[in-house]
Amino acid sequence: MAAVSGLVRRPLRQVGGGTAPQCPRATPAHPSSSLSILLSPCQVSGLLKRRFHRTAPAALQVTVRDAINQGMDEELERDEKVFLLGEEVAQYDGAYKVSRGLWKKYGDKRIIDTPISEMGFAGIAVGAAMAGLRPICEFMTFNFSMQAIDQVINSAAKTYYMSGGLQPVPIVFRGPNGASAGVAAQHSQCFAAWYGHCPGLKVVSPWSSEDAKGLIKSAIRDNNPVVMLENELMYGVPFEFPAEAQSKDFLIPIGKAKIERQGTHITVVSHSRPVGHCLEAATVLSKEGIECEVSDKFAYHQTNGHRNRRSQCHEDKSSCNRGRRVATVWSRS
Repeated sequence: MAAVSGLVRRPLRQVGGGTAPQCPRATPAHPSSSLSILLSPCQVSGLLKRRFHRTAPAALQVTVRDAINQGMDEELERDEKVFLLGEEVAQYDGAYKVSRGLWKKYGDKRIIDTPISEMGFAGIAVGAAMAGLRPICEFMTFNFSMQAIDQVINSAAKTYYMSGGLQPVPIVFRGPNGASAGVAAQHSQCFAAWYGHCPGLKVVSPWSSEDAKGLIKSAIRDNNPVVMLENELMYGVPFEFPAEAQSKDFLIPIGKAKIERQGTHITVVSHSRPVGHCLEAATVLSKEGIECEVSDKFAYHQTNGHRNRRSQCHEDKSSCNRGRRVATVWSRS
């Protein structure tokens, strides 16, 4: 250890260079050590700051399922006139667990399990809306809403108009819509064109968790009947949930587009799950120098109208779909 003990004492330098500032107190090394370097508190603090760093907090991730649940929960808490009914929505927490925990919190009078009779409980919901309540009517899948389509169209959609604006029908019809996995043709239809074609109905079809929460809350507060088409395959998909969306006052206006991606060469319009496909395609095209604007919710009037290159993506049938309506409006602009 002779060579070691013969080392010359020098001030400890910080990693960033320069002599460390001298502090009035210095801590000697362990007495059993042959090294007699003095470590001041300032030097130790400087070293620790160089060795450790803080990572930015991770953004909150919320699934589409939980976002809808959160929106309904907040509206049930806010307004005692709001209630939820449908098949297995209460004790079973919903077929897709969208209503998880609501029955335990609000009880049988506001979270109501119904028999397997869509025409029956849809009619009850429409009547309750006419009487001043704000029902959320869940269809286990929108394919089953065909059993209740007379209640949705002739009773809910047309009453406000036929009463001369004297009788509002504030009701939300919601549930999974469109193609899923392994559920056969009679459970895989998209009803955007079906209900979007009917005057008196407002139709929304969210993609992200932020949209799902904002739109379900706006739909519940609307005095018109609203059809909310969710996508079964999106329920478990997590999205970043900004601080704004976590507020109980967060709403998304119905009928306005949301630009999901800025672009200058082409506009692509979509809604629900295909929005994700459009964003993926836009990322691929950007590597080839093509910048796509991706617009959500089929609110075509909100996109940049000066472009001559426009496209659309949806999962509806090729004939008589909403995309044809969009193309018609584009051709007139």
